[in-house]
Amino acid sequence: MAKNSSWVATLICSLLTISTGCSDRASSGNTIQVGGSDTMVNVAQKWAEVYTSENPDISVQVSGGGSGVGIAGLMDGELDMANASRAIKDEEQELVKKNLGQDPLEHVVGRDALAVYVHKDNPLNKISLAQLAAIYGESGDITKWSQLGIKVEGDDEIVRVSRQNSSGTYVYFRETVLGEKGNYKQGAINQSGSKDVVDLVSTTASAIGYSGMGYATDQVKMLAISKADDDAVEPTAENAASGKYPIARPLLIYTIGQPSGSLKIYLDWILSSKGQKIVSDLGYVPIN
Repeated sequence: MAKNSSWVATLICSLLTISTGCSDRASSGNTIQVGGSDTMVNVAQKWAEVYTSENPDISVQVSGGGSGVGIAGLMDGELDMANASRAIKDEEQELVKKNLGQDPLEHVVGRDALAVYVHKDNPLNKISLAQLAAIYGESGDITKWSQLGIKVEGDDEIVRVSRQNSSGTYVYFRETVLGEKGNYKQGAINQSGSKDVVDLVSTTASAIGYSGMGYATDQVKMLAISKADDDAVEPTAENAASGKYPIARPLLIYTIGQPSGSLKIYLDWILSSKGQKIVSDLGYVPIN
């Protein structure tokens, strides 16, 4: 009877795993599935590359898609770690608990200054949060570069480059610049990835866009940002760490409950001096 009971329990567990993803994926093998934030995908891929070169018995598979996609993959049991550039929402936490029977656990693994990019030949060097809200917000009235007192090559019309709404960067920019009840105005060019935003701005003289500062190239310029009448602050690691830069944010990893086994070892490595050096090397701000 005990043997039959054990067999039934195993069958039930297998069925639950298929339907809810309730098992500890990290303990089931040597493959760690990571997905989510496009802001973090470069650093996540570098972590995986360096870590697996030192630990060849472990495979770390990384994908992007946005913070919302990563958190959805976590709650569906498809991912071991969800990268996020925004905090998990209350309804997402509830779904994780409902689907997997455990609460999601947040780990701060770095910080990022969300940079505002223009073309390298744009004469603008700084901008205020109020001006950004007037450019991107649905009730904003700034549509031309001449309204900011400058002239750009080609069209005077401002080309707004944004992110898709599953992106944590999209959510963070809206909440920080437009306000919690603010909405974007229609007509922006929405890009699926952080790099895509910078690439488009680099080839469009009249464009403006926002993305992680780790994606800067010599073909774009990052603007200093000011609050109200304050002095404008450059998007640097030092200013992000000190809190002076007004649109800096934590970089997060979510797991299902306390990680264990190979997943815990990997997360500990990310938080170690070696993992945090990669954060710094790629233009982000280490936690230490």
